[in-house]
Amino acid sequence: MLRGLTESLRPGDRLPSSRELVRAHGVSPVTVSRALAVLAAEGRVVTRPGSGTYVARPAEARGESADLSWQTVALGDRVVDDSGVVPLLMPPPTAFADDNAIGLTSGYLNPALRPAKALTTAAARAVRRAATWGMPPLSGVPELRRWFAAEAGGDVTPADVVIAGGGQAALTQALRALAAPGAPVLVETPTYPGALAAARTLGLRAHAVPIDRDGVRPDLLAEAFAVTGARVFYCQPGPHNPTGAVLPRDRREQVLAVARAAGAFVIEDDYARYLSAPLPPSMVTLDTHGTVVHLNSLSKAVAPSLRVAGVTARGPAAHRLRAAQVVESFFVARPLQETVVELTGSPAWGRHLAALSAQIAARRDALVASLTARAPELEIHHIPQGGLHLWLRLPPDLDDAALVDAARREGVLVSPGRIFYPAEPPGPRVRVTHIAAAHTAELDEGVRRLATALRKENARARGPVTP
Repeated sequence: MLRGLTESLRPGDRLPSSRELVRAHGVSPVTVSRALAVLAAEGRVVTRPGSGTYVARPAEARGESADLSWQTVALGDRVVDDSGVVPLLMPPPTAFADDNAIGLTSGYLNPALRPAKALTTAAARAVRRAATWGMPPLSGVPELRRWFAAEAGGDVTPADVVIAGGGQAALTQALRALAAPGAPVLVETPTYPGALAAARTLGLRAHAVPIDRDGVRPDLLAEAFAVTGARVFYCQPGPHNPTGAVLPRDRREQVLAVARAAGAFVIEDDYARYLSAPLPPSMVTLDTHGTVVHLNSLSKAVAPSLRVAGVTARGPAAHRLRAAQVVESFFVARPLQETVVELTGSPAWGRHLAALSAQIAARRDALVASLTARAPELEIHHIPQGGLHLWLRLPPDLDDAALVDAARREGVLVSPGRIFYPAEPPGPRVRVTHIAAAHTAELDEGVRRLATALRKENARARGPVTP
């Protein structure tokens, strides 16, 4: 009956309401609802919540896209730009033997390097406890907060720690809590693209502070605070992404002194604490004024989906961070928190870190050797003592985006340097990463392909030779 009704009406005509159809046909509301759902699936009607059900127009019946251009006006000119982050999150290729593209971009461990068995065992133990499926304390499971406090060191206590849903979430929450929309924030240059994306999404203005082989320069940091009036500085004390620099203890103390003089916060992103050893004490352990908000996350050292981080802060900033966590997501899923407690409390944790440290050293050395032999034109900025990346300077007449495209055509993925800068880069750079490759032979093959792309780009940049 309803099908016949739709055929008798014109496209765009409104059908009687569900209540009217119930009365007219003497059926239940459920029957009417199911009948309308069938007609909608057939493309005969379109339901518009709050308005009613209408006979579908020809374009709607054919499933053509609706005109959504009105949203451009409603959304305004704010942009959420994920272009610098998404390529870094793409899953790495796994079939070197099948000549697939080789990924030298991802900062997550190759599956063979993850402690899969230990993680599975830890998760199984965690989920067997009935309490695991209940609501955790809003700041995090006490045992996990205690562990993060001990990892930070110094006089950090569990009360100073709140658990966040991974390093990126912790960073975004810290920026949102410490800086109002439109405010300036300082970042190292180059820096982690995820920090730039988060700052821009929050409406913050990122200003660059140059670094050298020992990290951020305190003198230029002081100047940047004075010029911009910023009250937040985001930094990675090391190994820095992408350069691999490690901020020495004396510079850490100078950075804290500069920030205190400016009345500013330092967001210390300690994401690489388990990717290098030994490291100087974290800045939060040198801080007695509540200057530092310290972030420690685990996904880079364990597995991508272990989205758990510890955020250490003191004073009113700590209260605001806790409030932001609750408002944004209530709490981090307790099964994840309990899994980390089980993993880090087991003997497997120490064994994993030791094995990972050995792999990082071997892969770094193999990548350096391959680049030196196959692509000497690519200047290695710094050979880091740990971390996952090498930062490469290109010949000045090359374009990093063009080389990245050429490398992709040759079957190797690398990261363009421009995504690591808050403003115009000082010259062409690329970042290569060693940890997602299956083994050192794959790294060498990746460099061989990159060298091939480099030769072609060099030839293209020089252009035809005039006789």
